[in-house]
Amino acid sequence: MAERKTLLIPSLLDDWFPLLQYAFTSEEWEPVLLTEDDPHLAELGLKYFHNELCYPVFLVAGQVLSALRSGRYDPARCGVLFGQAGDECRGSCGIRLLRRVLDRLGYGRVETLSLNVRGIDWGTGLPITAAMVRRCLAAAVWGDTLALLRNQTRPYEAVPGTAEALWRRWTEDLGQDLAGNRGLTRREILRRCREMAAEFRAVERVPREVQKVAIVGEIYTKYCHLGNWNLERYLAAEHCEIGVGGITWYALYYMDGHALKGSAPARRVYRLLASYLAEIQRDMLSILNQAGYHALPPLPELKRQAEGYAPLRVTVADGWLIAAEAVGWARLGYRKILCVQPFACLPGHIFGKGQYAALQRKLPGARLVSVDYDASTGEGTVLSRIRMLLDEELDPELL
Repeated sequence: MAERKTLLIPSLLDDWFPLLQYAFTSEEWEPVLLTEDDPHLAELGLKYFHNELCYPVFLVAGQVLSALRSGRYDPARCGVLFGQAGDECRGSCGIRLLRRVLDRLGYGRVETLSLNVRGIDWGTGLPITAAMVRRCLAAAVWGDTLALLRNQTRPYEAVPGTAEALWRRWTEDLGQDLAGNRGLTRREILRRCREMAAEFRAVERVPREVQKVAIVGEIYTKYCHLGNWNLERYLAAEHCEIGVGGITWYALYYMDGHALKGSAPARRVYRLLASYLAEIQRDMLSILNQAGYHALPPLPELKRQAEGYAPLRVTVADGWLIAAEAVGWARLGYRKILCVQPFACLPGHIFGKGQYAALQRKLPGARLVSVDYDASTGEGTVLSRIRMLLDEELDPELL
């Protein structure tokens, strides 16, 4: 069998990519996660991309170019995985611009593969197989479970670092299952969720008064440490309990918004996948609740919560999901909500940031603070907005 090529995967889903990377393993490709977080990555991307593109594109390009310049990878046997939502996001054109930059810099033999379900860049996309989908679904559910368990255990652990160590060990164990195509049935996926919940529940705790802070917003800045400047690490250091919606909610939101689009076969696939994932998500949440943990409700219920807070026909970018998550977290006691997005993300500002004022009026007991991330933004500006939220006293009588 021919030697496999290296598939470089830029940062995006910090808590999920250590598992999701195995979904992209094939006879042709060996995935490698790019984890470099040098503060100059955006500057490197800006050297070759126009500054009117969005901040995530600069960071992705900077990571890719830095990896290729390091000499660790053979450009002739190397590819780059570039995720594309395929809607009004300007970043969707980033892959074609990246190809031009790579060609100009002498990396023309590096393959650029688009990861999308919309048929963009037909013929250059990463082939999506049934085995890939099975591994992806398992990784998403396990990633959601681990992230929720860690975030709700860490603020109360008696021995600092216990929850993080458990997260890392379980990530390694589950990665081996995914690599070996083991335990990917619905029954086995849920069995592993029960085992994880039991182990985290057994962590020794001490009672503490902590702030509960939720993070909602654009997908890159919500989930990626590069995009949000290590926001979760900062909040954890401030002894906050962090609420972040899992990737299964985003996937179901995306499928819900696109289930009526495209060809008839594509619509059928969307509905089948959404039905299967929704059932597993519901069972996963039942396991977490029984173990004493909490999470956003299943997507259909979460969508109903958004009625009256955002127009449900708004499915551009993160659309009504932002309002739904904000309402859901506020009802769970996470009354301080950070709304994050890249500066100059047009869909994010129109369909995301455009909701914040109305949401604040309709959630008087919560406090929403918007934070924009950009290469030109100073760290002090961002931290001052976060501190403004953390230091504010909320009226306990309101919600």
